Amino acid sequence: MTESRHSFQGRLIGFGRSQGATDVGVVVVTYHSASTIERCLKELLGAKSITRIVVVDNASGDDTCERVRVLASRDSRLQLVRNSENSGYAAACNQGASALDTPWVAFVNPDCYVEANTLSRLVSMGIQRAGAGMLGVELVDVNGVSDPSARRRDPSLREWLARLGKRDDLYLGRDPRLDLQPVEALSGALMLMPLGLFLRLEGFDETYRLHVEDIDLCRRVREHGYEVLVANDIRVVHVRGVSSRTRPVWVEWQKHRSLWRYFQKFEAAQTDDWLKPLLWLGLWSHCLWAAARVTLTPRISGSG
Repeated sequence: MTESRHSFQGRLIGFGRSQGATDVGVVVVTYHSASTIERCLKELLGAKSITRIVVVDNASGDDTCERVRVLASRDSRLQLVRNSENSGYAAACNQGASALDTPWVAFVNPDCYVEANTLSRLVSMGIQRAGAGMLGVELVDVNGVSDPSARRRDPSLREWLARLGKRDDLYLGRDPRLDLQPVEALSGALMLMPLGLFLRLEGFDETYRLHVEDIDLCRRVREHGYEVLVANDIRVVHVRGVSSRTRPVWVEWQKHRSLWRYFQKFEAAQTDDWLKPLLWLGLWSHCLWAAARVTLTPRISGSG
């Protein structure tokens, strides 16, 4: 099922409690998330449809876990799992899902603020839409600006490098005619799906340590005959990048590593052998440029 010794643990999911058809279990993976985790969890705990929240902490060095423990002492629905090392986002999501027995599972970033009725509305849409395999929402930042990554096409390494790393045409606009808009991929900041389907797909691919694991899962949902959908009229505030700010160069390295993994998994078989080393060189050249950019940008803005 999965290579992680933490994930699923080789046994049946959940605790045996009878669940309602609309109950949701939530997995929140944290890493240096102290600045947003309290508000994130308080808003999630305000929803009656959420029967369990599992926070999996990937060895945070701040007081993220202390803040979660305080909230967990007040609400039995909240559980903290603290890893001694950073096992990666995908593995931590799988680990958290192993504690659930709800019909629905939601993966929510610790810098998302989800209103009390958001997930129940999504579940209702999913139940009414035959073939709904994954549901997301309209994501906006604190200023109300929409995040284009909420609606995406599948990425192609060949096309991406041909455009010199530009990603604008990956993003799909909001279709105002549709309450539920089919897309190829949505943002992993908030993903809702039937737990049974998640387990059937064997969860997130843990060979992705950070980034692209959400796109990979969306693609596998579609390959199994289900739809990936965005609820256009449901908005969630996503602060973005709180955990990534502590190690921006490492994040860029992981992002490019994941892009190569995705290429190997979905594109390599249709790519000429002579082109593969050129794509590899192009990808890591872009990584060096991106790492230099994130390293120098704070200095430039600070000197102005």
